[in-house]
Amino acid sequence: MHDFCLTIPYGLLVLAGGVMGYLKKGSTSSLAGGAGSGLLLLIAGYLSLKAFQKRRNSYIAMLLQSVIAFALTWVMGQRYIETSKIMPAGVVAVVSVIMAAFYLFKIASGGNHIPAKAE
Repeated sequence: MHDFCLTIPYGLLVLAGGVMGYLKKGSTSSLAGGAGSGLLLLIAGYLSLKAFQKRRNSYIAMLLQSVIAFALTWVMGQRYIETSKIMPAGVVAVVSVIMAAFYLFKIASGGNHIPAKAE
């Protein structure tokens, strides 16, 4: 599976969570953190998709995806420990740790598999 196949939905989920936090609670930190992280993930996913279409890997996109996933794991994991609230902190921490593991796997395995050119 290619990284952008999961990064784009992950980015949309994080972005939507930030917007929902703002709309429900008026939390500007949710909007800034969620929307900012979500948009960066969407940009990284798009860069990775475009690189794949050119038959390349985007290691910058993979690095950015990994850093954001680890940051969200840390921040939301700490928030879950402090509040014990499953939504949103626990869910985002669990999804982010899964994504961080996926990104580490993709980096360790050499990135997206580029299929051989058909003749």
